[in-house]
Amino acid sequence: MLTPNIKKNMNTAYFSDLLLWLSVCGGIMLIFQILYYTCLYNRIHSNNKKQEKTPRLQEYPPLSVILVTKDSGSALEKNLPIILEQDYPNYEVIVVNDESAGEDEDILKRLEVRYDKLYYTFIPKTARYVSRKKLGIAMGIRASKYEWLVITEPNCRPVGNQWLKRLAENFTPDTDVVLGYCGYEAEKGGFARKVMFDALLHSMRYLGWALAGCPYMGIGRNMAYRKSAYLKHNGFAMHLNLKGGEDDLLVNALSHHGNTRVETSAESIVRAPIPAYKRLWYEEKVARLVTGKLYKGILPYLNGWETLCRLLFLLCTIALIAIGIVAHQWWYSAAALVAYALRYALQIITFRRIGKEMNEPNYGWLAPLLEIGQMISALQVRIHYWRCNKSDFIRK
Repeated sequence: MLTPNIKKNMNTAYFSDLLLWLSVCGGIMLIFQILYYTCLYNRIHSNNKKQEKTPRLQEYPPLSVILVTKDSGSALEKNLPIILEQDYPNYEVIVVNDESAGEDEDILKRLEVRYDKLYYTFIPKTARYVSRKKLGIAMGIRASKYEWLVITEPNCRPVGNQWLKRLAENFTPDTDVVLGYCGYEAEKGGFARKVMFDALLHSMRYLGWALAGCPYMGIGRNMAYRKSAYLKHNGFAMHLNLKGGEDDLLVNALSHHGNTRVETSAESIVRAPIPAYKRLWYEEKVARLVTGKLYKGILPYLNGWETLCRLLFLLCTIALIAIGIVAHQWWYSAAALVAYALRYALQIITFRRIGKEMNEPNYGWLAPLLEIGQMISALQVRIHYWRCNKSDFIRK
């Protein structure tokens, strides 16, 4: 029969082993996140500092801006003039109309009278079994006159008239792809905060990897590439039937170490409105998961592992504090608090610094709460992806 002292010693040994394993697990998760924050997420800040010291170009190559509109209405009328009034010496804007039922055609006709650099066409109604968005971009590229192509969307608004110049400053002889930053217009409310925070974190990831020499995707709201590189890859031929992928899959195929540059200056930013409904945002995230399964390389999996690390670190921290108190092994609880405070401080500094440079809201002490919300949303999106019919993302 076990005596109370033996039981106490057994419990102590059990708690000691459990606390040790939790400490090791939490420590590994912490180290992985510190590496992500210092070596990856901080690269946007480092790039901004580098660009401040880089002399501006004196001559800018001609370029073509391409966008596809479908029932964009007021967004097209609001944003297209800013694109057409860029302080850039030689460029054209090609708008491809995808069977808009609204007033897109009337808006384009009115703007065509005011701006001689505006050209527009339409997608034939007979097109079947292919992505309308990809077909529209392909038609715009075919109609374009210049080597460099800038891709954006009707609901996206450059923050100023230097947008094209900032992108073009990356058009070096060795460059085929230029990735820009796209955020959301600031709005109040919990959902808006979640969307803006998620976009900032996502940008810190894929732009950070591109700055590290490992580009793997892009977002078609603010990016540029060479027409010759696009034609050499046969355009969107590999995934023409997928509804999405006109941006990320193309960049994933074209980009490699040495041919991709990133522009993150404040004047190069493009902003989109917060989605009107949560459903639209979740559908967009699910569509990214669908195309993300086709990426080459392991970087998307590393990003998923980083999200899992954040969750595991949080759980280990809570467990260490609680079990350390119950087992009266206070230093484990203290060490867990110190580790969380270290990560919290690193998170606040990184998000505040990069957010300020990219004119994003100062999340401050809300960052940990938004981070938890981001992890929950990522899980919800993945569950939605597992349950959805994959044929919904194929053009019929």
